[in-house]
Amino acid sequence: MRHHTFTISALLFLSFVVNAQQPWPVLKTYDQEHIQKIALPIGGIGTGTVSLSGRGSLVDWEIMNRPGKGYSTILHGNDAPFFAIHVENKDGEKHTKGLFGPLYYYEYEHMEGRPVDHHGIPRFRHASFETTYPFGIVRLWDEKMPVKVSIKAFNPLIPGDADKSGIPIAILRYEVTNTTGKPLTVSVCGSIRNFIGRDGSKYHIDWKGDRIYEGAKDNKNKYFEKGELKGIYFYSEGVDPADEAWGTMALTTHTGNVTYRTSSVPNVWENAILDFWDDFSDDGLLVEKTKQADPDPMASLSNTQVIPPHGTRTFEFFLTWHFPNRRAWSKEIIGNYYTTQYKDALDVIEKAYPQLPELEKETILFVKTFLRSDLPEVVKEAALFNVSTLRSQTVFRIPSGHLMGWEGCMDTYGSCAGSCTHVWNYEQATPFLFGELAKTMRDVEFGYATRDNGAMSFRAALPLAIAGTKGGVAADGQMGTIMKMFREWQLSGDDAFLQRLWPKVKNAMEYTWLEGSWDADADGVMEGSQHNTMDVNYSGPNPQMQFWYLGALKAIEKMALAMGDKKFAKKCAAIYRSGAAWTEENLFNGEYYEQQVLDPDTKEVITDYSSHNMPRYQLAKGCLVDQLVGQYMAHICNLGYLGSKEHKKTTLQSIMKYNYLNSFEDHFNNMRSYVLGDEKGLLMASWPKGRPKVPFPYFNEVMTGFEYTAAVGMICEGMTSDGLKCITNIRDRYDGRKRSPFDEAECGHHYARAMASWAAVLTLTGFHYSSVDATIEFAPHEGTFFWSDGYAWGTVTIRKNGEIYYIKLIPVYGDIKIRKIILTETGTGKIKEKMLRQGETLSISIQSNVL
Repeated sequence: MRHHTFTISALLFLSFVVNAQQPWPVLKTYDQEHIQKIALPIGGIGTGTVSLSGRGSLVDWEIMNRPGKGYSTILHGNDAPFFAIHVENKDGEKHTKGLFGPLYYYEYEHMEGRPVDHHGIPRFRHASFETTYPFGIVRLWDEKMPVKVSIKAFNPLIPGDADKSGIPIAILRYEVTNTTGKPLTVSVCGSIRNFIGRDGSKYHIDWKGDRIYEGAKDNKNKYFEKGELKGIYFYSEGVDPADEAWGTMALTTHTGNVTYRTSSVPNVWENAILDFWDDFSDDGLLVEKTKQADPDPMASLSNTQVIPPHGTRTFEFFLTWHFPNRRAWSKEIIGNYYTTQYKDALDVIEKAYPQLPELEKETILFVKTFLRSDLPEVVKEAALFNVSTLRSQTVFRIPSGHLMGWEGCMDTYGSCAGSCTHVWNYEQATPFLFGELAKTMRDVEFGYATRDNGAMSFRAALPLAIAGTKGGVAADGQMGTIMKMFREWQLSGDDAFLQRLWPKVKNAMEYTWLEGSWDADADGVMEGSQHNTMDVNYSGPNPQMQFWYLGALKAIEKMALAMGDKKFAKKCAAIYRSGAAWTEENLFNGEYYEQQVLDPDTKEVITDYSSHNMPRYQLAKGCLVDQLVGQYMAHICNLGYLGSKEHKKTTLQSIMKYNYLNSFEDHFNNMRSYVLGDEKGLLMASWPKGRPKVPFPYFNEVMTGFEYTAAVGMICEGMTSDGLKCITNIRDRYDGRKRSPFDEAECGHHYARAMASWAAVLTLTGFHYSSVDATIEFAPHEGTFFWSDGYAWGTVTIRKNGEIYYIKLIPVYGDIKIRKIILTETGTGKIKEKMLRQGETLSISIQSNVL
């Protein structure tokens, strides 16, 4: 054993540091059979992430401006980034293992003997995973080890504050418990190659068939100390400063005896990991090298503490990063908002470190407040876990602060550029958790992507100066953005925001009535060719577009009145009435709403779907899973029913009757399969009255965002058990064994539409808020419920005694303006308008007006 300058007594002194962190709440626990696919993204909004796997390793390194599914910085191998533990007692008994759980049978086979990352590193025999997003906890234990380990990882998530929720940091805690009656000297060490320049997208295949990742060049590692902080700073002197993968990283720790290496030996025949292992497994203490080897030198940082018998100590590490050169869907560098807030990765940890206790406290407060809500656990899970999409590479912020989004993420590139309006129409997490970010998306759509004639590019180009110059228009996307503009105005109460964008909002609606557009005769019926989220054009009136249109007409009427444009408001109201009546009379077939297919040339109704003039890719008489999506949005915006209430419930009953499959074992699907075998789900479409030969492409698929839309509609119509069944089926499919609970897919990972899951929280609580009218509304259900308007959040407790409801409203975070409290269809309580401040309580009783 080598001799070092510190003594055991010094280590014992250091070990008395008490971990004062609060316990983390747990919503869901996954046993060892359900952790294989878990990958919890750790990172801020718009910063990229690295993910904590269900067994404790760090996977999916996506910090360099693009996705990196399955990417761990180099060829899969033993020296992919990892943490390890060394344990030694006073009798000289030693144990060294990687800090991750066991391999699974499917990882054993490989033609060349190197099946997965860390394949040759000893690992713990048992693992489980606990979580309430954004917290993840991996439990590791092994009968041969004298310790148990809890790996705890998170990034601050505080609704209403995008900057606090947008820090490029992964906070990693290794809580080690001594299970013996003897003191143990324990070291926890993190090892990372300096992979700056490698984002996972650039590689070649070598003679063995393996991927060799390219890009790192003359990278350097430097040890630093800044107050309590000690760590490794990763930078590059050879990677092009204009490369997307150019930037800096830092691995930092504190509280304990810290040793380090900024390099290993040259990695010939995998000698770098061998040299590290010999060093670390000797005594847990690292010896620095005199020079750095390889263009991507492997650095290691070890923290050593003494743990008394049956005691627990925490080894805390921080991974920070700073990669400024985002290009997104532009060839030129667009940049990142977060890199305007920090100079480099060292600046990140220096600024974040003093704030972390408070940020963690506020994150725990949010999660605990949310979990207090008397809602089904599966609803909380679906809503909260999909918020992780806001932290994935699906989402980014440009230097101006505007939030932008892909539809989702492919393995190494974004899926479908341009903050696609008809996809983002469905999600509700952003506006109700981060209202200011939602407003920036409306600013992009109306302030930049809408042309003078009202045509809105449904895929905004970058940079913003050319946002509206490319791409076509989408009927559902354009109508939905009008409804979203109404929603953001109502939630924020920002009249100046509406005033500034109103001319373009009005133009966007007027575009509908132009010659050759969707409703040229302004009768409230979209007869024209309508591009939509099925990536095809529907020819003729159909429920999907009709209800978006009717909802937009209702929303814009109210905005026009607020803007003093009574004439325009009157016109929109008249068109709405005409269109709603026509829709009920002509599209409702007694069970659901169907499409009236028009000949693209003659505009005549086609009844014979086998005729030569039948256009391809139509819905026709199909029962569409999201045919009431405009009604779904109208409910969220508190705009009431778009036509017949009775027909809406009948339609949702028909969707359950015709589209629900209890098993997919006998289901034929010519497209993508997001549901397999004995899983359950809602088909995109069914044809009980006859299918056209070539319907829209995705008809045989199942996609969660559409399922949530239908499920929320069912809950709105009192079909709560059916709605919850659909939500449960989704989450059963994302069970950790088959798919990650934090990655609901559609066209790519972390698909934006899946954040429609937040709407179930809104619907079950009956929550509506208008800052414009200072009115808050809830369903008359007894219990305690979470609410959030995108700027403040808190709880409401409702109790009933006889015909009197007693209501206690508390903003836990932020302030909210209140003049009126409404219990839906029950009663209204009026107070003198006041700004209810964070932590204040408003108690009021309401006499039920329902006999």
